[in-house]
Amino acid sequence: MTSGRSVLLLAHTGRPAAVRSAQLVHESLSRAGLTVRMLKAEFEELAAAGCVLSPIEVVEPADAAEGAEVVMVLGGDGTLLRAAEMARPAGAPLLGVNLGHVGFLAEAEREDLSATVRNVVNRDYDVEERMTLEVAVFNGGRNNGTPSVRSWALNDATLEKGESRRILEAVLEIDGRPLSRWACDGVVCATPTGSTAHAFSAGGPVVWPDVDALLVVPLSAHALFARPLVVGPHATIAFEVLPDTAPGVLWCDGRRMVELPAGARIEITRAATPVRLARLHRAPFTDRLVAKFGLPVAGWRGRVEHGH
Repeated sequence: MTSGRSVLLLAHTGRPAAVRSAQLVHESLSRAGLTVRMLKAEFEELAAAGCVLSPIEVVEPADAAEGAEVVMVLGGDGTLLRAAEMARPAGAPLLGVNLGHVGFLAEAEREDLSATVRNVVNRDYDVEERMTLEVAVFNGGRNNGTPSVRSWALNDATLEKGESRRILEAVLEIDGRPLSRWACDGVVCATPTGSTAHAFSAGGPVVWPDVDALLVVPLSAHALFARPLVVGPHATIAFEVLPDTAPGVLWCDGRRMVELPAGARIEITRAATPVRLARLHRAPFTDRLVAKFGLPVAGWRGRVEHGH
């Protein structure tokens, strides 16, 4: 007998560990009376790999997360970013179990899977809201008031040069005023959540998740002023691809791509709709950084309390 509660289960089906983990999660949740949903394509791929998933509710991506209590994700950050596309409009919290490498967005590791399922069954988790980006592309430049494309990002929106070997030339604008012109390989605009992803590898700062800010990080820019920037959460960041430069592309979370003709304008602001993450651990972000990057902290003694 079901409890009326449901969980959407998403998995990186190309990983053998995901096949075994999906079986365990399905069995444990079903035994507790929760309905398990899966995307039709993933269900068929797991079934072909010998994963017995019955009973199951097979759903399509468009409304997969509607009414789901949690979206449980088995994979790396790429799988979690794919899951965010379904969870965000439904307001369902994401709970990632890392089967990848660093897995910064994931909340649990594979060895913690049984305990993680118990947390879901017992509703023993907190929900944290993460800022997202609203992205608008104007192919006609600033004189065309209607965006040709609208998109969003949890981690980052990245302007990159296209297939041409030519350097991309763009002018950066903050709150309606030009700041600098960069001849570069690209520019990353990131949220605090995305500060440990592409922006980090490009030399940007690590920003704690509870900081309200937007990041701008140039990629191999040939300019005197080409430092990472941290701007306010209500700023409007814009890039104008110069008319005489090579076409570029815009990637949102490395998943949604928009081609940018010469002369295109990109505007990025904080989006109204966040992504919700389920949190099992109350450990500070500092501890997460140390664990994920294997940072050396040997020798630390901490504060010495007087009188002890």
